[in-house]
Amino acid sequence: MEGLLLLVAILLPAVGSLLVVFLPWLNENRKDRNMFVGAILVLECIVVLMVAFDAERTLVLFEMTKQLPIALRSDGTSRVFSAVMSLMWAISGFYSFEYMKHEQNEKTYYAFYLMTLASLMALTLSGTMVTMYLFFEMMTFISVPMVLHNRTKEAVAAGIKYLIYSVAGATMGLLGIFMLTPNIASPYFVEGGSLLVDQLNVSHTAFQVIILVTIIGFGTKAGMFPMHGWLPTAHPVAPSPASAVLSGVITKAGVLAIFRMIFYVIGPDFIRGTWVQWTLLGCATLTVFMGSMLALREKTIKKRLAYSSVSQVSYVLCGVFILDTMALDGALLQLVFHALTKDALFLCAGVIIYKLGITRVDEMHNIGKVMPWTMWLFTICAISLVGIPPLGGFIAKWYIAEGALVSGTTVFSWLVPIILLISAMLTAGYLLPPSVSSFFGGMAHGEVDSALTQKMDPPLLMLIPIIILTTAILLLGIFPGTMIDVFTKLANTLF
Repeated sequence: MEGLLLLVAILLPAVGSLLVVFLPWLNENRKDRNMFVGAILVLECIVVLMVAFDAERTLVLFEMTKQLPIALRSDGTSRVFSAVMSLMWAISGFYSFEYMKHEQNEKTYYAFYLMTLASLMALTLSGTMVTMYLFFEMMTFISVPMVLHNRTKEAVAAGIKYLIYSVAGATMGLLGIFMLTPNIASPYFVEGGSLLVDQLNVSHTAFQVIILVTIIGFGTKAGMFPMHGWLPTAHPVAPSPASAVLSGVITKAGVLAIFRMIFYVIGPDFIRGTWVQWTLLGCATLTVFMGSMLALREKTIKKRLAYSSVSQVSYVLCGVFILDTMALDGALLQLVFHALTKDALFLCAGVIIYKLGITRVDEMHNIGKVMPWTMWLFTICAISLVGIPPLGGFIAKWYIAEGALVSGTTVFSWLVPIILLISAMLTAGYLLPPSVSSFFGGMAHGEVDSALTQKMDPPLLMLIPIIILTTAILLLGIFPGTMIDVFTKLANTLF
């Protein structure tokens, strides 16, 4: 049956989640449960790769009406996003087998971990706006328990804030779907968009306002100003492997929704050169700068990394909103490298918390002497996030800046590269000093330092996932050619 793989990619983790809950033998033995969850994650990656190398498919699940089909679709965009999300989810999942030993409610964690993956795969494979909205909301509700996992007062407050922001953003997105549905040639996603510009049932100005509200709404999940407030509150309270995927993966759900709306529904030509484009670019560049400034001030490790994600994900949005092929290549490169880097950094932070109980940056003096592997990997990832060659962060930011310079987007053609450079310096300011301090720190925290008398790098089950991510950052940064070719081919179909 054509398109069956699309359904399997969604049902595999969903069924796995239910089995984790209802099979007694998986609840009685942690080792068996970990092996089962690991097998599901590996099989999911295999299925997603099979979808990526298969021909483009569309699978209609059912039709609410002729204009509202619920359908799945495999295309260039779904392949990129589903591959990145499933691989990052698997790597963080294997890390969690060791980390979660010290957490309660493991069964609940893995059940929602797999179900969230299922909703993300459904989101990436959505073939229509309504399907995308359905799974976008589903992903939000299912991922809330990962924020609430510790069930502390702080976690509950963060979960509520995450839910309120996400539902508000999705509602703003739903407004656009309401208005766009009668004004498009096809309910299915179409490369380049299918908006009937000459037959709009409202004025162009009103329609532009609706589009702006829609994109800002979906930008909530990506942490874009002015709907960014939930991210630095929700991510730090979750267990570290959950923080890694919340920051490195789930934020990309917002990017995906924006990507679909601009390039598969509205069409870039309707936005290019309008006040909508300038407003979106203004929001994205402001978020890049603001997130870096807030990260620089933050003293808690995970919260600093969360503010960093506010900034770094908006690099992707800058590349998208420039509406240029080269900038879009940079946006997709940044999407990949941010997922790799931020997952690795959060997992490193998890090791520090797991082994030493340290949660603040100013407590990291000399810890590199007892966990050298962890801190060297942290440092390499930090350098990549700054954008120093030959690591992957450099090539992504290079393409975004070059795309902005040749795009002719008035003031933003030079403002975007300047903001990226300023943000890179700020990133160096909030990530590199902790690394330096960890290897060459003074003795300000005597009681902590005196305890560091033996090597405390984590077990291999936690260390190997970080090594894999860091190696990928290095190799893909040195040899980005294949990725760039794939992304350029995708970008050329959208303009």
